[in-house]
Amino acid sequence: MPPGAPRPPAPGGDAPEEGGCVEVVALAGIGEVAAGDDVGAIVAAAIAMTPGLLPLRSDDVLVVTQKIVSKAEGAVMDLRGVDPRPEAVAFGERWDRDPRQVEVVLREAVRVVRMERGVIVTETRHGFVLANSGVDASNVGPGTGDVVTLLPRDPDASAAGIRTAVREAHGTDIAVIVSDSFGRPWRWGIVDVAIGVSGIVPVEDLRGLPDADGRTMRSTIRAVADEIASAAELALGKSARRPAALVRGAMPPRGEGSIADLLMPASFDLFP
Repeated sequence: MPPGAPRPPAPGGDAPEEGGCVEVVALAGIGEVAAGDDVGAIVAAAIAMTPGLLPLRSDDVLVVTQKIVSKAEGAVMDLRGVDPRPEAVAFGERWDRDPRQVEVVLREAVRVVRMERGVIVTETRHGFVLANSGVDASNVGPGTGDVVTLLPRDPDASAAGIRTAVREAHGTDIAVIVSDSFGRPWRWGIVDVAIGVSGIVPVEDLRGLPDADGRTMRSTIRAVADEIASAAELALGKSARRPAALVRGAMPPRGEGSIADLLMPASFDLFP
């Protein structure tokens, strides 16, 4: 973020000490999730089934992938009922993409940032700028090929519901992150980032604090929730059907943050 940008909400109290060891454990026993399932209850049970996690610690962070949240909340689209507009048909034919999926991407967008070379970059109603509006055809379970998942309508609320269920089941209030895979400008590959949070301040603003040499930091803001989500993905993988992990030792800044804290204002866009 450029110097002079509005400071995100600061964590309550002093910043936590830097951790020296971070442990990431994928949760055991989570099967296929369907519409109407209680993800919070499922994850709370999986915590109990995974050796070594109980008792929970107040600095633990639970990372749950978007896919099971979307499935449980019914944020799923059956492509067999989608009638693509001419623009979607033309784009799909030119770039070998399913026109029905292109249509869903366009429906989920509030703004198309760029649409060329087979790539669609959009802005969603959440304020995310990403590929394909977050519409995903991978790991959808039954109906694969004709079904896509959409982003949850309110990922912060999804995270809050899971947090409440885990607290009620295990007596400890831990932070929860809902994660999804995003690409990065000018770099190949995807990383998992936070799209919803509860119980954690997703950014740690270090501007004005001294670095290790005593120099004042002027632009350093750590995307803590994104870093934790990416760490969790290393244990989850993309095809192993492990949709949740506990991250221990990251020492995140606790507080009632929102995913909106991570979104840069449009006024700071250097590539309008």
